[in-house]
Amino acid sequence: MNILEVNEVKKAFGKQIILDGVNFHVPEHTVFGFLGQNGAGKTTTMKIILGLLQADQGSVMVNGEKVTYGQTDTNRFIGYLPDVPEYYGYMKPSEYLALCGEITGMKKNECKQKTQELLNLVGLEKANKKIAGFSRGMKQRLGIAQALLNDPKLLICDEPTSALDPIGRKEILDILYRVKEKTTVVFSTHILSDADRICDNIALIHQGKIQMQGDLATIKANHMKEGLEIEFAKIEDLKRFQDEMNDLSNICKVKEDNPLTIELKGSNMNKLPKDSLQILAKNEIVPVKFMRLEPTLEDLFLEIVKE
Repeated sequence: MNILEVNEVKKAFGKQIILDGVNFHVPEHTVFGFLGQNGAGKTTTMKIILGLLQADQGSVMVNGEKVTYGQTDTNRFIGYLPDVPEYYGYMKPSEYLALCGEITGMKKNECKQKTQELLNLVGLEKANKKIAGFSRGMKQRLGIAQALLNDPKLLICDEPTSALDPIGRKEILDILYRVKEKTTVVFSTHILSDADRICDNIALIHQGKIQMQGDLATIKANHMKEGLEIEFAKIEDLKRFQDEMNDLSNICKVKEDNPLTIELKGSNMNKLPKDSLQILAKNEIVPVKFMRLEPTLEDLFLEIVKE
């Protein structure tokens, strides 16, 4: 079942078209990456999904119910984390979640139990201090806990890793990947490597249209590069390998960003790995890395942008 369906959504501000017939769907219990450059229309789409912004045309379905602008009925299925969450800084995290539970009508005992469970999930169980003293990453983690308080069927996060350091980004991504067992995660980002790491499905928006969408593994398989990448421990090993491989009419190109790594291309991908391994074995060369070339989301995105 699809927990979210966006159908032919259009939106313009004045003469500027932001969304031009956007279509995508999100299966249950997946991590879905909504990708695009800054200003591509990701936040506009999310506001339409939440009923906070009226689409000029099209429809949105959440858990089988139609989203209506200005009404919040479908938001009972949704937990939402904005890109810059705001809090009452004088509160501690447990106090803030207790307030959120009270506002939504949760019973005190239920809220207390759920609060402890969620603080453990996001790694804030020992953060017994005022939110004003939290780092950006800690605030994002608290925002995820708050968004999960009502056991939503759909968790929407708008740029959850923006402006975080590498450790903070990893922590947030790990949390989002874990919670897909309980809910469905949709997160927007322009950091394509983040989506590459945890997403099951993606939709890539550019110039107001969805240019690519679907299962990430299938997308990569359909755009698989015909070649290998081999990294060597010593430059001498690389040169010996390269000389013999060129004799077999294959193309070896040293990567500009790593002089110990080559990209290897040939006309027969069934034969190329076998030839490579035979040369490595004959010369007693143990490579640091031996892998088939696989496109990254950044590679695919750049192809789309350049078209």
